[in-house]
Amino acid sequence: MSEVQRRKYSQEEKTAIFDGEFMPHIDSMYNFAFRLTFDEDDAKDLVQDTYMKAFRFINSFEQGTNAKAWLFRILKNSFINEYRKKSKQPTKVDYQEVETFYNSDDVDYQSTSDLRAESVKDMLGDEISNALNALAVDFRTVIILADLEGFTYEEMAKILDIPIGTVRSRLHRARNLLKEQLKGYAQSMGYNTDVEEED
Repeated sequence: MSEVQRRKYSQEEKTAIFDGEFMPHIDSMYNFAFRLTFDEDDAKDLVQDTYMKAFRFINSFEQGTNAKAWLFRILKNSFINEYRKKSKQPTKVDYQEVETFYNSDDVDYQSTSDLRAESVKDMLGDEISNALNALAVDFRTVIILADLEGFTYEEMAKILDIPIGTVRSRLHRARNLLKEQLKGYAQSMGYNTDVEEED
């Protein structure tokens, strides 16, 4: 057994914990899942999977502690496990779709090869969201947890299962990458990005 001491909650206690401590965070969970997956259906599936696991392993949760951080860790682990599983699968092609496309009148239409960029463009029109979504998942995750969800370094270290020093350095690097990506946008909005910080 791990360092987490298992409790034996009654069915009423489990329901009370689930409704009172887990469900209030469902919107934050969905937002986090969507930022990781870029897809509404995948985000909903990820949140559903997270809540199912949370209920199944509810005896590992200590009532009154940070339920949001506990749920975020489950969601992050589920996302990583699913990502690894998908990356090991060969790419699937729907030959019926390909045949239908090449038999249609749109054959000469030049489509982008970056489907992720195309879907982000349609769903998220603003420059900051696009820059955030363009970050690698490790950097995007720390920005979301720190700057959008307000987790502390200690909470982030537990959620991500990495040392606090790694959290700090990853967050610093992620913010610098985001700053570089948004430099042109900031200039177009009238901000002077050439000014160096004074000592």
